[in-house]
Amino acid sequence: MEWRDQGVVLSAKLHGESSAIVELFTAEHGRHAGLVRGGASRRMKPVLQPGNSVSVTWRARLPEHLGNFSIDLDRARAGVLMEDPLSLAGLTGACAVVSALPEREDHPALYEAFTILLDTLEEPDVWPAVFVRFELGLLQELGFGLDLTQCAATGSSENLIYVSPKTGRAVSREAGEPYEKRLYRLPAFLVGGRITAAEPKDVADGLRLTGHFLERHLFGPFHGRLPDARYRLIERLSMASSRTS
Repeated sequence: MEWRDQGVVLSAKLHGESSAIVELFTAEHGRHAGLVRGGASRRMKPVLQPGNSVSVTWRARLPEHLGNFSIDLDRARAGVLMEDPLSLAGLTGACAVVSALPEREDHPALYEAFTILLDTLEEPDVWPAVFVRFELGLLQELGFGLDLTQCAATGSSENLIYVSPKTGRAVSREAGEPYEKRLYRLPAFLVGGRITAAEPKDVADGLRLTGHFLERHLFGPFHGRLPDARYRLIERLSMASSRTS
């Protein structure tokens, strides 16, 4: 069996003395692993860095086999982003979150959103908000989407500033104030089609919101908690916010 596709490197682990097991997020074949012979070589190590876009050919005798990857570099992102610890944290956090996807299940729209997120990582004023929106899209794609269009209690679409941690539905200011401490904040940049600036506090609120549902529905049942890379991302964003405030 054989197929060709475009993908992004999520991780690479040494296998034996000279090979690597590489996990990709591909456009048409989803999250997919394969063996790269010579993947530990000096030539291939820079290619197999997380976040790099590649062209890949997969070959195996049977569909259920791990199979072998032949990989060519299309776009190197990792080397550029290593110069900025915050952007590098965004890159590793994004790759870790994508690991929640079921193996070999195609999600072409999410793949496109993922590459857009990676392409914004050199824009520090933009990518944190894009990251939050990507996580919302990931939840939506896997059937756990949040309803942020109207108040769960009143049906109104006005003054939506909270989200219920149980239902994932928006709650208006008036309906939510008595239960404020039990609800998550809904940042304005996630409401409807509004075009609003995402301040560091808004991004932090958005990450707390998406993190709760990612852990509840995707990571918690299988891993117990969110990936460490995502916690490090939050720490980096908090440090960056402290330096600029």
